[in-house]
Amino acid sequence: MKTQLLSTLENARQYTLSVAAAMPADSYAFKPDTAIWSFNDLLHHIGYGILWWNENYVLQQPADWNPPAATKTAAATQAYLAKSFDALQKSIEKANTDEKVIHGFYATLDHITHHRGQATTYLRCKGITPPEYTY
Repeated sequence: MKTQLLSTLENARQYTLSVAAAMPADSYAFKPDTAIWSFNDLLHHIGYGILWWNENYVLQQPADWNPPAATKTAAATQAYLAKSFDALQKSIEKANTDEKVIHGFYATLDHITHHRGQATTYLRCKGITPPEYTY
């Protein structure tokens, strides 16, 4: 089971980082509409969400929703995403894979998928073909 979870996580990591890398660094401030996050803010939210969901639902250590200020550059945001995925990977490697952990893991992936789908729409709004979906 743990091998399957780690394989699924690695796939999500690679695809998410590919989406992040597809947007030119000078377009990270892009917003398809003034009422929504910039591409940078959206990706930062994904990164923080991974950490928060990991803490609350994989590690089962309740933590308030208290995101830090968003990273300021494409490189910093991509590094933050990678660090967030690393933290979740380490938790899964160490965790017992009881039902609560598995549920928390897939809830985390659901949050990533939801917002990564939004990020691909941002790419299309900029005329960029998103990376090929992998599963």
